[in-house]
Amino acid sequence: MKYKIPVLVASLFLIYITIALVVLNLPNDYVEYHQDIDYSESIEKISNPDQGFYRPIYVKMDENGVTYNKNIITDSTQLYHLRIDISAFSAKTNGNIDSVFTKNSLTGLESLLSLLQEKGKNAIVRFAYDPDYGGQSNMEPDFDIMKEHVRQVCPILNKFKTTITAVEVGMIGPWGEMHSSTIANATHTTPLIDTFLTNTTDLAILVRTPKMIYDYLDITINDIKNYTIKKSSKAWRLGLFNDGYLGSSSDLDTYTQREKEIAFLSNQTSHLPYGGEAVAPSSDLHNIENCLPEMYQIHLNYLNVEWNDKVVDKWKQTFYTSDCGQDEKYFGKTAFTYIENHMGYRFVLRDSTFKYSAKTRKFKVNLKLQNVGFGNLNKTKKAKLLFVNSENKVVLSKSVANFNGQENLSLSTSLNLEKGKYEVYLCLFGETKNGMPTFTLQFANNDIWNADLSANHIGSIELKK
Repeated sequence: MKYKIPVLVASLFLIYITIALVVLNLPNDYVEYHQDIDYSESIEKISNPDQGFYRPIYVKMDENGVTYNKNIITDSTQLYHLRIDISAFSAKTNGNIDSVFTKNSLTGLESLLSLLQEKGKNAIVRFAYDPDYGGQSNMEPDFDIMKEHVRQVCPILNKFKTTITAVEVGMIGPWGEMHSSTIANATHTTPLIDTFLTNTTDLAILVRTPKMIYDYLDITINDIKNYTIKKSSKAWRLGLFNDGYLGSSSDLDTYTQREKEIAFLSNQTSHLPYGGEAVAPSSDLHNIENCLPEMYQIHLNYLNVEWNDKVVDKWKQTFYTSDCGQDEKYFGKTAFTYIENHMGYRFVLRDSTFKYSAKTRKFKVNLKLQNVGFGNLNKTKKAKLLFVNSENKVVLSKSVANFNGQENLSLSTSLNLEKGKYEVYLCLFGETKNGMPTFTLQFANNDIWNADLSANHIGSIELKK
C-alpha cells in the first residue's frame, strides 16, 4: 500500500504533462488578412507636428504681459518660431533696473503657449534682450538676473512638452543668436545652458554653434571623433540651431571643420530637432543637388520660410532631377516641394497585415513603415486602434503600444465586436484636448488619412459567428 500513493501521484503528473504538451501544440486558429491598400508614397504636403517651414511670431514681454499678432497663427502653418523680446527687464533698455519677470508677464507667456496648444500648433521658443529684435548688442542684464529669468520660465515650458518643438538658449547678443556680445563666451554660455537643462525635462535645448556644445561637455573639437553623449546625460538633450545655414563653407562661422562636426552632430540630431535659417543666396551650397545629402545626414527638421526669401525663391524656381537623386516621383517638382516634404519624419505605410483568432478574440496588426524624411520622430506618440462599422460610426477604440518611429510596428488587442465588417484606423497622437486627439501623425500615402478621425486607414476585417 505504501507504494500506491507515489505511483498514483507520478501517473497523474504524467497525464498532466501530456495534456499540457498537447494543448501547447494545438494549431492556432488565427486567420490572416493582408490589406489591399495603396502602399506607394504620396507627394502631397503633410503638416505633421514639430517640423517643416516655420513662420516667426514676434512677442513683446513686459511687466503687464505679452503682446503679439494673433493673426499670424493660421491653419496653413503648423510650426512657429516665438521670438520673445524680454528687453523690458534689462536696465540697459528700461533705463532703471534689472528685474525679474512679473506674475503678469509669466501668465502672458503661459497663455500664448496655451493658445498654440489649443490650436494644435508647435513652437520653437527663443528669448532675447535685443529690443524689438532690432539687432542691438550688449543689452543683457546682470548675469544672475539672466539665470533667474531662465529658472522662472522653465516651469511654464515644462507644461507644454507636446507643443514646444525646441527651446533655443538664445538670450545673448543681437536677435538672441548668441554672438556679438561681450558675454558671448563659454564663461556665460555654459552656465546658461546648464540652467536650461537642469530646470527642464524632456525638452530639446539648442545652442548656436557646436563649440558651445563642446564647451559644455568640457571637450574640444579634437575630442569629438570618438565622443559619445550618453542617454543618461543631461547633454543628451543638447543640440544646435543654425541661423547661418548653407551660407558659406562654415555656415557663417557656425562650423570650424564642417564635415567632422556634422558627423558628430548627426548623433544628436538623430533624436533632436535641427534647423534654422538659410542665408546668403549667392552660395552654391543651397543648390538642390548639393544640399540634399547633408540634409539627410544632419536630419533637417525645420527652416524659416521667410528668411532668406531669396533662397526660398531659388528653391521654388529650381527643380529636382536625376542629378539630385533617384526619387522619380519628384522629377520635375520644385526643390522647395522636395525639401518641404522631407523636413523631419515622413512615414509611408508599405504593408499592413491583420491576424484574428475567433476562439480567443485576439486581434494582431503588423505594419511595415518606411521613414523617407530627412529627420526622425523625436517625440513618442500614443496609439489607438479605431473600429468603424458600416454606418461609419466608431464602435470601438482600443489603446495599444506607443509609437516611437519603429519601421516594424506590431500591435495587439482583444476584440469584443459583433459580426460584421469593420474599417480599421490607427490614430497616433501627442495628447488629448477636450477628449479629442491632437498633434496627430499622418502617413504619407494616398487616400489613407481620415481628417474627421485624425487617423490613418490601415485596412478592414470581417468578423463572422
